[in-house]
Amino acid sequence: MAETVDELTVTYLDDSIETIKELDKKILTKGAWATVMYRYQEWNRAKQEYSADKYTIRRYQKQNGEYKQKSKFNISSKDQAKNMIAALTEWVDLQE
Repeated sequence: MAETVDELTVTYLDDSIETIKELDKKILTKGAWATVMYRYQEWNRAKQEYSADKYTIRRYQKQNGEYKQKSKFNISSKDQAKNMIAALTEWVDLQE
């Protein structure tokens, strides 16, 4: 388990195969509760190749010195990501 936010990852190894390959991460919040957004790819065993980029937002809570995942939201497509960006941009711009 991760003791710092910087150590958090979605990378996953299964039988020495990197089935989840983390490409990038953005730490959105730090502290007792941390929010991290990841860009990653999944290994497709049948095709022997990685998927297109995927995105997920994870929330972690620090307990007993270690971060534990409490929730996640997987962004299902590039279109959904673009729609989220557009909505957030509109809402933020309204507040300026």
